[in-house]
Amino acid sequence: PNRFRYARQTTFGRRHISTSTASPVFVWIKCFFRQFFHSVEKVDYLTLRHGFISAHFSARNSNFDFQAYIEQSLEEDFRIIVSISPVMWFTVVIFLLVDVHGWHVYLWLSYVPLFLVLVVGAKLEVIVDEMALQMKDVNSVTKGTPLVCPSDDYFWFGHPGFVLTLLHYTLFVNAFELAFFVWVSTQFGINSCYHEHRTFTIIRVVIAVAVQVLCSYVTLPLYALVAQMGSEVKSKALAKILRQWHVEVRERRRKQLKLVKSFSFRRMNMSSEWSQGNKSAPEFSSELRENTRSSNEGEIVEELEHEGENRGNLVE
Repeated sequence: PNRFRYARQTTFGRRHISTSTASPVFVWIKCFFRQFFHSVEKVDYLTLRHGFISAHFSARNSNFDFQAYIEQSLEEDFRIIVSISPVMWFTVVIFLLVDVHGWHVYLWLSYVPLFLVLVVGAKLEVIVDEMALQMKDVNSVTKGTPLVCPSDDYFWFGHPGFVLTLLHYTLFVNAFELAFFVWVSTQFGINSCYHEHRTFTIIRVVIAVAVQVLCSYVTLPLYALVAQMGSEVKSKALAKILRQWHVEVRERRRKQLKLVKSFSFRRMNMSSEWSQGNKSAPEFSSELRENTRSSNEGEIVEELEHEGENRGNLVE
């Protein structure tokens, strides 16, 4: 942590900074394919965590539970993702109205979620690359973990919530595709006019499943990490984490206080036993002297009585 290095020589710099990163086209192509292979490395997580703590907390909070904060933030966003707004219902009505024979609307509609999830995943990877490039421009020499600066400027329109809106729309359209396919197959059978072209039906189902897997396995975890690189902290998630931290600290202090009390109690018992042991020695010696004295006096009395008897015998 005390080592001085160039920003491009760090593990995070070697992963994101190269000679071709100045070209936006190359950056987008590289980030597009990176989301399928090792989209989030350990060094990315540690660097973004360090930047988040440095931007919103002091250096004393280096043990902040960033993973728990991400989980709470994702749970808060997940309530938005699984909700259905009136705009979404209006979109469903439009899809049902334009379902005209020969237009194959649902086939073209199935490509929209796939396109959006790929673009959003590439954009999130581009944000990490842009933070690395800005770190290179600001300070060429860094100490320990490279420091990235969170900002809303990395996101579309300077608003990180827009990415969540796109993910919400993507998952909603994809769920509508799967639900409509299941409903038609159950209500009218697999050989109905809705499935006139089996090839189109298979393509729609395969794309819907692929989008669901890709969004759940790649895009959402990537969003959960990169979305924290905005300028603001999510107050609800942070408040919940702080409450949990307060409970843990209070429990830890209670255990420490209990341990200190038990240790002091044992120490007092040991000291009292030691003092009693120190007092019992002279008492034992005094008792020994008294017993010795009494035994000696008894022997003297017995000797006097014995001499008295002998003298009486001699007189007789």
